[in-house]
Amino acid sequence: MKILVIGSGGREHALAWKLKSSPRTPELFIAPGNPGTATLGTNVPVKADDIDGLLRFALEQAIDLTVVGPEVPLTLGIVDAFKERGLRCWGPSKAAAKLEGSKVEMKEFLRRHNIPTAAFKVFNKPAEAHAYIDEAGGPLVVKSDGLAAGKGVTVAKDAAEAHDAVERIMVKHEFGKAAGAQVVIEEVLRGEEVSVFALCDGHNAVLLDYAQDHKQVNDGDEGPNTGGMGAFSPVPGLLKPRDEDELVRRIVVPTMSGLVKEGRPYVGVLFLGLMITDGGPKVIEYNVRFGDPECQTLLMRLDSDLLDLLEACIDGTLESRSCDWHRDIAVCVTMASGGYPGSYASDLPITGIEAAERLGATVFHAGTRTDKQGRLVTAGGRVLSVCARAPSLAEARRIAYAGCDAISFTGKHLRRDIGERAKARKGGR
Repeated sequence: MKILVIGSGGREHALAWKLKSSPRTPELFIAPGNPGTATLGTNVPVKADDIDGLLRFALEQAIDLTVVGPEVPLTLGIVDAFKERGLRCWGPSKAAAKLEGSKVEMKEFLRRHNIPTAAFKVFNKPAEAHAYIDEAGGPLVVKSDGLAAGKGVTVAKDAAEAHDAVERIMVKHEFGKAAGAQVVIEEVLRGEEVSVFALCDGHNAVLLDYAQDHKQVNDGDEGPNTGGMGAFSPVPGLLKPRDEDELVRRIVVPTMSGLVKEGRPYVGVLFLGLMITDGGPKVIEYNVRFGDPECQTLLMRLDSDLLDLLEACIDGTLESRSCDWHRDIAVCVTMASGGYPGSYASDLPITGIEAAERLGATVFHAGTRTDKQGRLVTAGGRVLSVCARAPSLAEARRIAYAGCDAISFTGKHLRRDIGERAKARKGGR
């Protein structure tokens, strides 16, 4: 069986790694891939947003299944394009992917279907947004409408920070003109965040185990938002039985049924970013793909054959499926370039990955490449995902951080508190 994995980050390396372990022994192609995925299959020099190029390759190679990792090709309609040519492609349609492609669309969908979320207002003129901030004061959450690689959200402690966020999004266009055409300004929800993922076949959903991301760049949740600085799974003691019931009854079911009613049934994995508040879980955001780095922790713990589950999504047979999980805890620590999520240097030599793996860590490549001299060098803000799985959180953290310490590149940056939240929570292991 031939499988094409689309993307080049740590999430896609993890997807290829898990698919490679399938008893069905698939042949893997990864477009464009990275030096890590090259050890699992054949990297294909086609960019993830080149829909025509990917389609040509899939047709030429008679690809049996395409697995889309990042959000951009999904919002561009890759699933629709492949389906029109008779190719099986795992992920949501372009219409369904608007849940992530537009924050405004997402919030309006939540309001239409009475799904719990933060109160919000939408603005398409900077002056009106600034006037509202002056009236409301702080704290506030300011979000760019379009895709911003996880960095278009500012949790502003006061009005000054909110004003600055509007300027960066709508005037300076730090995330692009399209992404900054509108902003969503919403209330700050109090509680603890959790990432919930559901495999979906259009009508049925299978919830995966919970994971928790660490978004801010520095320890103690300080600094700007990033694409994700680390994660751990499971998240013991965070969701009470009442919360889990409300999650299914008030969020998952109306989300799936709402998309069906609107003529865009959801197939793929739906990422629900939730805040667990005193009033129950509320939706912060939808994403239409696996989170990165949550994906790495989940796939390290998944006992079931991922390939079978992805095909069940496409075939509409999830109703008879379930997921088996290792009881172990998995931790993922992101090693980033100095300066990320702002400007950073690239092409810096990386050493020590083999040493990290000898210590028990699993290392997924994210922003790496091989230079003309054959050296592994940095090529992105988030460079590596260093992961470990162990019976206890403490042991998983020890192995992951030992792996990080074995790896070197100039200016490397990482958080040292990934998983610390669970230690203070009753029920943590």
